[in-house]
Amino acid sequence: MSKIKVYVGAIVVTALLVPSFVARITLAQMNSTSYKVQSDSVNFAGNLSNSTNYRIEDTVGEIATGLSGSTNYNIAAGYQQMHNVYISIATVSDVVMSPSIGGVTGGTSNGSTVVTVTTDSPSGYVLFIKASSSPALIFGANSFADYTPAGANPDFTFSISSSDSEFAFSPEGTHIVQEYKDDGASNCNTGSTDTVNACWDALSTTDKTISRSTSSNQSSGTATTLKFRAQSGALHLQPAGEYTATTTVTAIPL
Repeated sequence: MSKIKVYVGAIVVTALLVPSFVARITLAQMNSTSYKVQSDSVNFAGNLSNSTNYRIEDTVGEIATGLSGSTNYNIAAGYQQMHNVYISIATVSDVVMSPSIGGVTGGTSNGSTVVTVTTDSPSGYVLFIKASSSPALIFGANSFADYTPAGANPDFTFSISSSDSEFAFSPEGTHIVQEYKDDGASNCNTGSTDTVNACWDALSTTDKTISRSTSSNQSSGTATTLKFRAQSGALHLQPAGEYTATTTVTAIPL
């Protein structure tokens, strides 16, 4: 949740991200530095069969298969049980944006937080972000407009008119998607560079993909830094009040 307090001549900005995550219990696995056995079973027969209408994979010889559990545990016994994966988002801290912005004179305020996703899914994960309202940063009938990139891609440089006020975000990290990578010069959604404080975009009330991996990253996890920027132009008068934007990040295993 991002908050901006606008007083006579000053804006104080704070922010809070609300994490959403999926977590499942994992089964024991045999592994070493060279390999990992995702699923194993002891049986004496089995086969994969399919047609245009169905697909079935069977085994013969397993006993005591199925799902069972209590308030303390869950067991998915048997080779044919759906493989469960673990995923988590590290605690997301409040964001305090600074410096204060003059409600009459204008100015720029910045803040950031780190979202660390950890999963044992061999296919990786995807990380999304969305806002609870549009515009994202609001106070009653007043708001900072959602940032408007000049083209179809995020803007390499944050830039608004002197008569406007806008709010944007930019993700940084080793797993950010191509849309937020750049060529190291002036263009986003091209190249493989992750320039600091570049590729600014607007929040949306629908999920936007910001990071993605194609393999497990357990147990260290991978951090994505979310940067936020609010700016009020020198010719723009921002009404006094406490502006709030609630932002949700969601991680899903692949």
